[in-house]
Amino acid sequence: MMRIDIITAVPDLLDSPLKTSIINRAQDKGKVKIKVHNLRDYAYDKHKQIDDKAFGGGPGMILKPEPFFECIEKLVKDRKYENIIFTTPKGKIFNQSIANKFSLANNIIIIAGHYKEIDDRVREYFATDEISIGNFVLTGGELPALIIIDAVIRLIPGVLNDSEAALMDSFQNGEIVESPYYTRPAEYRGMKVPKVLLSGNEKDIKKWKEEQSKILTNKWRDYNK
Repeated sequence: MMRIDIITAVPDLLDSPLKTSIINRAQDKGKVKIKVHNLRDYAYDKHKQIDDKAFGGGPGMILKPEPFFECIEKLVKDRKYENIIFTTPKGKIFNQSIANKFSLANNIIIIAGHYKEIDDRVREYFATDEISIGNFVLTGGELPALIIIDAVIRLIPGVLNDSEAALMDSFQNGEIVESPYYTRPAEYRGMKVPKVLLSGNEKDIKKWKEEQSKILTNKWRDYNK
């Protein structure tokens, strides 16, 4: 069973998504255990303070190092973590290849920042991976954490009902986008499903899917130039 520990200042942001859909089913099936750690539980001053002003000035509040160190050091005493992920817009852009790598781990920690930043000593001391979900800034690292978790969990054998579904996803075989999909009805509001998909000819269907995949991949590459 994979274990994922998430460290956050605002655990309520994670509560509902972790109890829904495939993430929830993966936990029910015993494929993954997800534990959310409230940073305030590791702040031992009487005010449970987890943030402070930045040295050198500047706007916003910085999450203090002590609660992170307390939490992570407690976790790593109990088990070995292959990946300690620091979510940051300064990190490597998350992709399917990285999701595949993380899916092979037994234990993962995700450090989700909030407010302006996390004291950089946390990243320097613990992070094995610095991950961004894109070139933009969010209020916190909780949404990136959920995206990483969703992408990783669906790759664990037995999580999806169709064992081949994840292997057929876009980007699973490099930067290749998969072909379009259709279902019943065969015609809707004058829009018809391509005839080849109704033909039953597996050779022609495979050829059509490959051609459509190339078209959509080129289109995706144009979008991302």
